[in-house]
Amino acid sequence: MEDKTKYSMVGKNIDQYPIAMAYVPWQEFGKIYEDLEKAYSYGTIFQELNKPFVGRRCVS
Repeated sequence: MEDKTKYSMVGKNIDQYPIAMAYVPWQEFGKIYEDLEKAYSYGTIFQELNKPFVGRRCVS
């Protein structure tokens, strides 16, 4: 059975919380595509960020 006490503060004093917080690690400058036309067709110039959508998951 799920413990619902952890949700007891949801919605209370919401105006006192920041709008959003995120942790975004620094991207290290790595391999880039030399052919910019190819890179633009992939949507990124960084080879590490080229993760084609295959219907279920990203591919490494």
